[in-house]
Amino acid sequence: MELKVYQQEVINDLSAFIDELERTEQINKAFSNFWGNKGISVHLLEDSFLKLYDNSVKGVPRVTVKVPTAGGKSFIACNALRTIFDSFPVDKPKVVAWFVPSDSILQQTLKNFKDSSHPYRQKIDSHFGSAVKVYDKESLLFGQGFNPIEVKEQLSIFVLSVQSFSTNNKDGRRVYRENENLAEFPNSYQYPDKKIPGADETALIQVIAQLNPVVIIDESHNFEADLRIDMLNRINPSFIFDLTATPRDKSNIISFVDAMSLKKNNMVKLPVIVYNHQDTNDVITSAIQLQKTLEAKAKLEEENGGKYIRPIVLFQAQPKSSDDNVTFEKIKTQLIEIGIPESQIKIKTADKDEIKNEDLMSNKCEVRFIITVNALKEGWDCPFAYILASLANKSSAVDVEQILGRILRLPYVRKHKQDLLNFSYVFTSSSNFLSTLEKIVLALNRAGFSSKDYRIKESQIENPLNNQETKESFESVSTD
Repeated sequence: MELKVYQQEVINDLSAFIDELERTEQINKAFSNFWGNKGISVHLLEDSFLKLYDNSVKGVPRVTVKVPTAGGKSFIACNALRTIFDSFPVDKPKVVAWFVPSDSILQQTLKNFKDSSHPYRQKIDSHFGSAVKVYDKESLLFGQGFNPIEVKEQLSIFVLSVQSFSTNNKDGRRVYRENENLAEFPNSYQYPDKKIPGADETALIQVIAQLNPVVIIDESHNFEADLRIDMLNRINPSFIFDLTATPRDKSNIISFVDAMSLKKNNMVKLPVIVYNHQDTNDVITSAIQLQKTLEAKAKLEEENGGKYIRPIVLFQAQPKSSDDNVTFEKIKTQLIEIGIPESQIKIKTADKDEIKNEDLMSNKCEVRFIITVNALKEGWDCPFAYILASLANKSSAVDVEQILGRILRLPYVRKHKQDLLNFSYVFTSSSNFLSTLEKIVLALNRAGFSSKDYRIKESQIENPLNNQETKESFESVSTD
């Protein structure tokens, strides 16, 4: 897989900033010059994104790229590693601390990086001669293939969550303790002034700090708390590369990707078509009917030379807090009573993960309905997810912004001949539909898109499962 034009432009911006940094040897000046070369003065600009360089992590270059959801942030970061390491001395250990915002994204990232057939790993291997080793926190703590000799001869990627070094829990404190598995490292320490007070000489966090890692922060807007900034300072980074769709105030942005670039490159299913119904039963039955309609279109597309697509519905249930809530157990029971095979239904909540070992993109997978609450947040990636059906009570706020981004990625990064396969869909039964629309716009904004990227479809239909008009209403979706 090669970079899209807009992704290559991000790498070009990174390279241009590094060139300025090497020329000026001053981070804030390099940042100002970088934008000055584009005809923009950050000293005069009053902008919500572009400001003077923020030096929260003292003396370390930290830059941000703003890329909308589904824009390929991780692939951009994989390509950025070579650009960053090429600016360092050849003998500097090639160590990357790759931070992700949650355990679910950590597992997905680990899986992708360890898979030699995955585009991420293939790109990294091609840039570093396949001398690449990927570690999670446990393999680092136990020294599994992790020692000074290995580190010197390869690119070492540590995949870590933002909670990995938290001192507020027992697991986080393990990285500060004496560790006989890492006893070989202190003899190679090169930064005596960067030793971490209170951490043992053989502690994992001490080792990482002495390796002076390049830091990649995925979804960096989750990393702005003061304690996390303190942790970044402690681990002695050599360069910090942030990626997010929604930069925070202190972000040092060097590259913007707009939503139009993603649309032109067929990265996203837009616009979002929004239906509002009278009650949750209508939401469920209409979502099922639309899934059947989309799957029929997908089969027709495949018969005419297209690739396999199995459209998936995400049912957003309510937390178990009262008897009348539409909880995930009730939704599953209702789907089975309607006649949906149990093998097509999976639950994904904080406590129950039935899709953990499912390859949702496989033509052997049967899953067509995933029931969640808010467990499918940033980083969960399945382009086959087309429909978000939110089942909030009429009196409840519809919290669709939490997972709307999960249905935006377009399968196979190409426009499909069957137009319905190029859009994403939201069903609600909100009594305050204007409030719901505000939340959808907020969700699009958080994903890096705008209020122009949705359409309202009037739909108040009785018994949608057996109504031919429903199918025709889906066929007549307009994006004008």
